[in-house]
Amino acid sequence: MLPEPEHQEPETTTTARRLSLLAEQSARSVPACCGAVATISESGPERRITATHPDLAPLVSLQLACGDGPVPSALDAGEPVDIEDLLTEDRWPGHRALALASGVRSCVTLPFRRSGIEVTVSLYGYRPGSLKGIARGPVGILAKETVTGLVRDRRYRAALAEVEQLEAALRSRAVIDQASGIVMHVLGCEAETAFGILRTISQRTNRKLAEIADAVVRTKGRGLEAELTAVAPSTP
Repeated sequence: MLPEPEHQEPETTTTARRLSLLAEQSARSVPACCGAVATISESGPERRITATHPDLAPLVSLQLACGDGPVPSALDAGEPVDIEDLLTEDRWPGHRALALASGVRSCVTLPFRRSGIEVTVSLYGYRPGSLKGIARGPVGILAKETVTGLVRDRRYRAALAEVEQLEAALRSRAVIDQASGIVMHVLGCEAETAFGILRTISQRTNRKLAEIADAVVRTKGRGLEAELTAVAPSTP
C-alpha cells in the first residue's frame, strides 16, 4: 500500500533540494567554474532560483525580470547559450555589466524541458573561454537526471493524491449506503427512494451529500423523521 500523503516531504522542499543539489554538483563537476545558478518553472510563469554564491543570483534575477539575457534566450531557443568572453559580448548589456562587475568573464546556460517542467543551469567562470564544451559533459547529464527526478516526484504525488481521493470517495460511499439503510428503515421505503431523499435534502440545504449521510448515521435517524418524511415522495 502506498504511504499516506501527509508523511511525504512537502513538494516545495523536495524541488528546492533537487535544484540546490543540481547547482552545487554542476559547479563542482567543472574545474574552471566559479559558481552556478539553477532555475525551475513548473507549469507556470513563476521561476525559482538557487545559486552556489549570493553574488551570482542577481545575474539571473535581472534576466528574468527584464526577459532578456542568456537564460531567456536559452529557453526560447531550446539550446545552450555560451558566452566565451563578456568583454567582447555585445548582447544583453545589462547582464554583461552586472556579470563583469561580479568578476565573471564567461558563462554557459543550458536549458532542459520535460512534461511541463523547465530547468536551466548557468555556469560562470573567471577566465574567458574556460567553460567551452560543457554542454556535452557531466552538467548535461546531471540536469537531465534532475528533471527526470522532478517529473517522477510529480507523478508520484499525483498518484498519492488520486489514491487519497479514491479512499475518500469509498468512505463517503460507505456512509451514504449506511444512511440510505437507516432512511429505508425509518420510512419503510426502497433503497432508490432513500438515496433520492438524501440527495434532495443535500440540494435543499446546499450541503454535501456525505455530510447529510454522516448526520443521519450519527443520529441513527432519530430526530430526523419529520425532515425525512417532508421530502419523501408521496404515496399514491
